[in-house]
Amino acid sequence: MTISSTVEMERALVDKLMIHFGKTAEEASDSEMVKACALVIRDQMAVREVETRKKTLKDKKKQVHYLSLEFLMGRSLMKNAFNLGILDTLKDALRNLGFNASDIFETEPDAALGNGGLGRLAACYLESMTTLEIPATGYSICYELGIFKQKIIDGQQVELPDNWRSIGDAWLLPKPEESEEILFGGEVHEYWENGKNRVVLENATKVTAVPCDMIIAGYNTRHSNVLRLWDAKSSNPVDMSFYSRGEYVKAVEEQAMAESIAKVLYPEDKHSEGKSLRLKQQYFFVSATIQSIVRKHLAVYGTLDNFHEKNAIQINDTHPTLVIPELMRLFMDEHGMSWDKAWSITTKSVAYTNHTVMWEALERWPQGLITRRLPRIWQIIVEIAKRWQRQCEEFYHDDSKVKELAIIWDGEVRMANLCVAGGMAVNGVSALHSDILKNDVFKYFYQMTPEKFQNVTNGIDHRRWLGEINPGLDKLVRERTGGGNYLSVPSELRKLDKYADDKEVLDRLEKVKLENKKSFADYIFKEQGVVLDPNSIFDVQAKRLHEYKRQLLNVMHIVYLYQSLHEDPNVISTPQTFLFGAKAAPGYDVAKRIIRLINSLAAAIDKDPVCKDRLKVAFLENYRVSLAEHLMPAAEVSEQISTAGKEASGTGNMKFMINGALTIGTLDGANVEMHEVLGDENMFLFGLHADEVVSLKREGYNPQRIYSQDERIRRVLDRIRDGFGDGERYEDLYNRLLMGAGGSSADDFMLIADFNSYLDAQHRMQETYLDRELWNRMSLHNIARADIFAADRAIAQYADNIWHVNHK
Repeated sequence: MTISSTVEMERALVDKLMIHFGKTAEEASDSEMVKACALVIRDQMAVREVETRKKTLKDKKKQVHYLSLEFLMGRSLMKNAFNLGILDTLKDALRNLGFNASDIFETEPDAALGNGGLGRLAACYLESMTTLEIPATGYSICYELGIFKQKIIDGQQVELPDNWRSIGDAWLLPKPEESEEILFGGEVHEYWENGKNRVVLENATKVTAVPCDMIIAGYNTRHSNVLRLWDAKSSNPVDMSFYSRGEYVKAVEEQAMAESIAKVLYPEDKHSEGKSLRLKQQYFFVSATIQSIVRKHLAVYGTLDNFHEKNAIQINDTHPTLVIPELMRLFMDEHGMSWDKAWSITTKSVAYTNHTVMWEALERWPQGLITRRLPRIWQIIVEIAKRWQRQCEEFYHDDSKVKELAIIWDGEVRMANLCVAGGMAVNGVSALHSDILKNDVFKYFYQMTPEKFQNVTNGIDHRRWLGEINPGLDKLVRERTGGGNYLSVPSELRKLDKYADDKEVLDRLEKVKLENKKSFADYIFKEQGVVLDPNSIFDVQAKRLHEYKRQLLNVMHIVYLYQSLHEDPNVISTPQTFLFGAKAAPGYDVAKRIIRLINSLAAAIDKDPVCKDRLKVAFLENYRVSLAEHLMPAAEVSEQISTAGKEASGTGNMKFMINGALTIGTLDGANVEMHEVLGDENMFLFGLHADEVVSLKREGYNPQRIYSQDERIRRVLDRIRDGFGDGERYEDLYNRLLMGAGGSSADDFMLIADFNSYLDAQHRMQETYLDRELWNRMSLHNIARADIFAADRAIAQYADNIWHVNHK
């Protein structure tokens, strides 16, 4: 039954509470009500998903399969209700039943099945595919624990488990009848059978992949898609004889080993066991997915000859690379295809999105590990590598180039090279990034097969990141663009440009921002006990902690301001609040030290009377999607300060932009396209360009010389080295910048080189902020021109140019 009134929603919620919890609305807790809401909305979506699936099968439409080791979904309750058009109905029903809707939405845990931009992009894209009515399925692992919960203790990051499924399970529909069996280890044997060579894997360890489906609702459509999350279970029952002998741990050992595959996202891989588990995770979800796709295709068409005509498989970064040899294995070993036919279909089915230009981030797996864990897959990779190498030799006749193009080299399997060799398309995620792929990272591949390479600049779910989370701005946009059509047609945002000289609109925009700042200040005080001044500039850097993202450069500027305040208390014209949100990978020691530094600096500034009502630094603990949904509408300055040429695209920059924040940034990633539509006059650019970074390093970059000649830089770095009065010194970070460490050259990411330019950009920002009309006009232009970063635009490009599927 479709719910169309508050009364019907109330009745449905009361029924769910009674049936599932044996409680009335008066007795139910907030967490029980969250589950009841999820179950009611899931029922609505399930009906639509069945309708969609039946129509797709009837019309025999081509389907998209989007594989990503991360899907950073965040919370689903408010999002699904918004897309279904029943958010106000749900809020009214909750209020009538005695619940506060805001409390209910805050009770839902984030489905943190991702680490950052990669997983959030996948989530945005799946929503857009659904809204554009593309038959699509997302695939990943049903992690028991998402990305860790971050706790800051004594200024340092501590990782705690994040058990999102305690409530999040309500969104999942287990489909045990569609389970697949995954094989690890064993020995490969070949037999002749009916005149054909048959390959069999014997004595392998079996793990069962059980699908748990999360339904995805599109906006203003009945079309629904599915995110299929694979859970891992042992294929064998518990051996009761161990219990009889009192060997209780051994009795469940096999189950525990199988279930470890889906236990946690990104296990630490500094040791061999961690590497092994990561490889098992990747093959587990890839094999389950490909087996499922092939099985369903055969059920409809009865042949695999047209597989590539009916399926497009998009792999998001290199984690799902094993799709390529796994497809070959299924086609040849299970369905009797020849190598040439299997390769032809595979290379017309798979497309690869690259997300990094840094060689150290392009996955390489030790040959021995793959040989032990995936012996048949290893054989297939070896054959692919041999044939590919012959192609390269015939094309180039140059051993140095062939070495760079090789799939297997020096005892390692290069996953990115396998993706390019075995895929029908390769795309970067911003114009600059795609140019770097073609001219540097994959330049010899590009010269061989230029037709494979494309660009699809990343995009965001603007319905979530503006319409849902920023109701004040949403109301203003609707009034000035003629209703809510911008949610389906993002180019409608451009109509805002014509109000650039309308004082009433600009004043309203400022009022909306101030209210959002007050709301965020209330939220963060409740969450962390941190007091923020809504009348200060909210300057935000929220992203994964990594050296190339240069949170440390931001810190250097704050230290400079701190020192300047002691010399002249009036040096800051408007009070400034610097907000950091970031998680460091558990094994990334340098990133953790930078978090410790930020908190040391924040504590020192809090204690210093000179800084009172002038300067504030706050580290936002446990940065996640739901925290970002509070933060983005309140941000005024967006720090996008990565070293030029290092950030593939970024999506946080787009979310800040569409909420009216002004960017201080380098010409890196999607900042380049942002600059194309905004110009110098609507953002604050600084720093070396990507080609200048390369040239300076080639010529012999010497940060020590700059340090010795520039007093401002020297004073800032010396203060960081000596610490901020809490007994903690940061000589390690100081030495890393000036002398290098751990295999990195001195100031590898050019912080010292860009420091003075960054100070100039910050000064321009502070001066501009004083002119409120100018600032608000710039903010309005940012919102209006963020339409180019809608995920709907990106997905339409994928659909038209790579997948070749129809869309709305």
